[in-house]
Amino acid sequence: MDNSLIVIALITALLPLAGSLIAGLLGKKLGDVSSHRIAISLVGISFLLAIFLFKAMVIDAVPAVEGTIYTWATAGTLSFDVSLLLDRLSATMILIVLFVSLMVHIYTIGYMAGDPGYTRFFSYVSLFTFSMLILVLANNFLLMFFGWEGVGLVSYLLIGFWFNREAANFGSLKAFIANRIGDIGFLLAMGAVLLYFNSLSYHTVFQQVPAVVGKTMEIFPGYNVDAISAIALLLFIGAMGKSAQIPLHVWLPESMEGPTPISALIHAATMVTAGIYMVARMSPIFEYAPSVLSLIMIIGGTGALFLGLLAIVQNDIKRVIAYSTLSQLGYMAVALGASAYDAAIFHLVTHAFFKALLFLAAGSVIIALHHEQDMRKMGGLASYLPVTYLTFVAGALALCAIPPFAGFYSKDAIIEAVSLSNLPGAGYAYFCVLTGAFVTAVYTFRMLFMTFHTQSRLDESLRGHIKESPWVIWVPLVCLAIPSVFAGQMLIDPMLYSHPTILGNTIFVLPEHDVLGHLAAEYQGAKIMALNAGLTLPFWFAIAGIFTAWLFVVMRPEWSTRLVKRFPIIYKILVEKYGFDAFNQKVLVHGTVDAGHVFYDVSDVKIIDGVAVNGSGRLIRWMAQAGRSLQTGYIFHYAFAMILGVAVFLVWYMGGHPS
Repeated sequence: MDNSLIVIALITALLPLAGSLIAGLLGKKLGDVSSHRIAISLVGISFLLAIFLFKAMVIDAVPAVEGTIYTWATAGTLSFDVSLLLDRLSATMILIVLFVSLMVHIYTIGYMAGDPGYTRFFSYVSLFTFSMLILVLANNFLLMFFGWEGVGLVSYLLIGFWFNREAANFGSLKAFIANRIGDIGFLLAMGAVLLYFNSLSYHTVFQQVPAVVGKTMEIFPGYNVDAISAIALLLFIGAMGKSAQIPLHVWLPESMEGPTPISALIHAATMVTAGIYMVARMSPIFEYAPSVLSLIMIIGGTGALFLGLLAIVQNDIKRVIAYSTLSQLGYMAVALGASAYDAAIFHLVTHAFFKALLFLAAGSVIIALHHEQDMRKMGGLASYLPVTYLTFVAGALALCAIPPFAGFYSKDAIIEAVSLSNLPGAGYAYFCVLTGAFVTAVYTFRMLFMTFHTQSRLDESLRGHIKESPWVIWVPLVCLAIPSVFAGQMLIDPMLYSHPTILGNTIFVLPEHDVLGHLAAEYQGAKIMALNAGLTLPFWFAIAGIFTAWLFVVMRPEWSTRLVKRFPIIYKILVEKYGFDAFNQKVLVHGTVDAGHVFYDVSDVKIIDGVAVNGSGRLIRWMAQAGRSLQTGYIFHYAFAMILGVAVFLVWYMGGHPS
């Protein structure tokens, strides 16, 4: 049974790779229709296999299994294997990844129809899915890093898919570079793990963590730090790049330059949540690094609130949802820092549904408006796009954590969990996530009202041509809307409070950090939780946010203009995104270019070329000219030189041998 499950897991991962190769290499010969049918069918089969694996690991409670496919290399006692781990956590993740990926594949048929890169796009999306599955199924750091870099590479290709657009090229390069910065931390963490544990296998490393606690690592001569804390910090730096935590968040809004289907795939259940998954997987390491957990809470809380504020001033519908993703990733990071790893994965799951729904619904609007993304040119679309509108409302209510929608249960669990944490920084993080509930509702319903309500601001040439998207667009919306409504109430018990939970013993939490255990004592069921929402602050913060958006967008839109004029400095700070992009461009990008020019002009041109190369030539030429001037051809000149030489020699000799 063990080997058969590993084989099924391997097939689950390889089927999207096969679809990618077929669409990429044979797409022109097969044609668009055959290519997308093959790619979607293979991802669909993978999804069915993922359901089977989830049933085996979670419902039937089969113990975790791992198996080596082949060995990459050996070095002494070290062995670097392509080895898979199938347990409750990986089975849950591959199910979510493949469900969202399947919806995106189907949606792509309608969204990318007629695009000259149609089959290439399917190839990239399937390859992206394969890379994410490898990342999740890996049972060692090295194979995880392979999948980690795979999603990074394919995201670069997908964000820059329309490579004839300068903005797309800029966005893809920005994403690639920002992720490489985080990857340096991951690589250094792998080196430290290898140094202290002599293995890259999860099982071996996690077993040895208590033995390494207390050991130190010499960073600089005479300066030692706790080894476990250093490894955890380096791992989190890697997660900061993938999961777009401050200050490595700058790439994610720029990824909106890619086609909408990949925006949904990157921002929902795959790339950006890879860092969240990685930290949860490494919980046996992070639990012994409380200082790093505090840092994660502080960074996550800052992102949840302050990056959410940026969405309020955005007018591009996709960028509003992008900044929403940054904020929600902050919530997940706060849960990780509070040791509520199960709650972080729970929010990852619910967020995958409603965020993919919002992106794809936004794409439906964009298609209907002939690729118009500016909300200031929308309005009154509810009557034109009824299915898109209803599904968008479901996603918006889930994002705002309004009961009984999915986001309510996962977000409320995070807010309550961090309120119970005793780690330094928990109070600040609680303030951020609580205030973030208000901010989330403001930008979400501002987007909803500006797009679907208010007076129509549509171009006159579009009004008579707007119609609901074809079925390949709205069917995935409906399929995602259903779990956006019901997944929270269905999953909260098994995800957080059952014994065992869906994730079971794949998550390790020290007793003193078990905030979810304290929450379980007060939990009375999903229905009671929804009915008692009116007694909680997050609910009323969300309601206040919705009312504020309605007031400023629908009832008194002129108040928004007055507010901007009243607080121009704050508005400018938000529009300029706190200066992160300007700093990166002026200091890092232009600074690097200027430093390159300085090194070229001084080191290369003046020192190497001017002194070392050309200077040596000029010296020899000067010596040759000087020597040539001495060769006059007159005998008396040579006789004089000889007499002068003898005189100098005699003076030197007599000076050295006085009588």
